[in-house]
Amino acid sequence: MALTHPLASYGRSAASRGHTRGWSPRTEEVLRRAGWRPGRSVPTGAWESILRERGSFVAHDAARRFLSEFGGLVTYGWPGDSITTASAIRFDPLKSEWQDERFARASREAGAVLYPVGTADEGAGFLGITEDGALHLMRDPVELLGATTDLALDRLVEAQGARSALWTPGVPTFERPFWRRLHSVETGPDAGPRWSEETDRVLRAGGWFPGRSVPTETWESILLQTGEFEIHDAARRFLSEFGAVGVSYREPWDSMPWTEFSLDPLLAFWDAEIIDDLAEQAGVDLYPIGMRDRGNQHLAMAEDGSVYAGMDSVWLLAPTPDEALRKLTSRIRPTASY
Repeated sequence: MALTHPLASYGRSAASRGHTRGWSPRTEEVLRRAGWRPGRSVPTGAWESILRERGSFVAHDAARRFLSEFGGLVTYGWPGDSITTASAIRFDPLKSEWQDERFARASREAGAVLYPVGTADEGAGFLGITEDGALHLMRDPVELLGATTDLALDRLVEAQGARSALWTPGVPTFERPFWRRLHSVETGPDAGPRWSEETDRVLRAGGWFPGRSVPTETWESILLQTGEFEIHDAARRFLSEFGAVGVSYREPWDSMPWTEFSLDPLLAFWDAEIIDDLAEQAGVDLYPIGMRDRGNQHLAMAEDGSVYAGMDSVWLLAPTPDEALRKLTSRIRPTASY
């Protein structure tokens, strides 16, 4: 993994830009490198809709304000090194999918309802925010990071840049919900006419269900701001039905029957040049729809619904969205157990 952040050439200091927030100039520099700007505002509808599906989470105003300003950002600290990269703070609330019981316990411990806003410490800790805007780190025990957003972000950035008790490298993360759900989901009538029973089961375990429709404005807005990606109808229809569906990675790698993939378009947050290069090679306009193989291949869709994969070079994965899903859920290890 490269330890240099994509905005390594970013210029002026926070002080020279007129620092006005309640956080430190260092925190502002880290956030700006992650893509934050004063006045940043993105829709939160996709996150809210998916978290209602996957845990009955109900967003409050403080969570909406926080995610509107910081949602989708990943802070690697500065300068990038093995400590700050491993402890990246990810303001991605969907990392908390199907963790409603864990959040209910943490909320009782905190004495206030916590809504997911991201993860820290390689995903070992969740970030939750209360209705009054207090940010908490959900480890054992739950810890108040700050009574205000600015103070909490200051503490997170400070902890990220040093060997702090907040970060505990090597702490095992929980079993991904996909693998628990895979044993309990049942196939439906789409198995057969649309795709195989195994594809149906894998997609359902990953969060899909018949008739699913989530708003896509969150992804559209963020990618338009950061990469000038303009979505087309085929990608919008696909992400409305399959956005945030995927197969989680697990150890050991040879226990994976399928290649890991995530239909999360924000994985292309900083990769506009890569997607443009793949589109030029393919000879079609491409819109990012996710990645597979632990970030080694982008997935992108053309206006006709065909799906391409690649990183340095590009190839046609499938001519239709359903065929692409069949290929993504095809076994790579026929004997692997799940």
